[in-house]
Amino acid sequence: MNTIGNSMKMMTAAKMLPSFPTALLLFFLVPVMIPVGEAVWLDVPPTGTKCVSEEIQSNVVVLADYLIISEDHGVMPTISVKVTSPYGNNLHHMENVTHGQFAFTTQESGNYLACFWADAKSHGNKNVSINIDWKTGIAAKDWASIAKKEKIEGVELEIRKLEGAVEAIHENLIYLRNREAEMRTVSEKTNSRVAWYSVMSLGICIAVSGLQVVYLKQYFEKKKLI
Repeated sequence: MNTIGNSMKMMTAAKMLPSFPTALLLFFLVPVMIPVGEAVWLDVPPTGTKCVSEEIQSNVVVLADYLIISEDHGVMPTISVKVTSPYGNNLHHMENVTHGQFAFTTQESGNYLACFWADAKSHGNKNVSINIDWKTGIAAKDWASIAKKEKIEGVELEIRKLEGAVEAIHENLIYLRNREAEMRTVSEKTNSRVAWYSVMSLGICIAVSGLQVVYLKQYFEKKKLI
């Protein structure tokens, strides 16, 4: 009976071993592959514009809060904000504000740009410090509202978060694979064009050299040098 029990334990342990590398892989991939929140601190000069950008794939939720940080509580400076998509579409535009929020779902893949510039009349010639809390993907979800609405908590809520994390990793991997395929296609087309250009250049050089030889031969025959 002890032998059978030990065999069963060894078989159970053997079945559990393959799951350990998978769990270890997920442990390292989840923080890297999942779109997460990011806090950004900007010092906007009195004149000019400062921008932040992030490359985001399509159908991703983006949520951001921005707030002016000022030591002078008497006179609060104001800023203007403009957020654009990779194709230049205006997603958010506010002027003369001290704080705000923008949220949208991406429609196309590419770099999304958020630009900030200061209102010089509101603060003189001093830089304006802005704190930006930028969240994308699963980090932008309101898990407290989801848990309250679906009446889940504890382990079940953590499992839902892990499911969302796995889906985010899967979508990100597909996006990277598609981008790699697009870049490979562009590279192959570029190499083909360079090859044709090289052949064409070589043909033109040979033709010009032949014409030069013919011209010099005719010139020397006219001068009776050969």
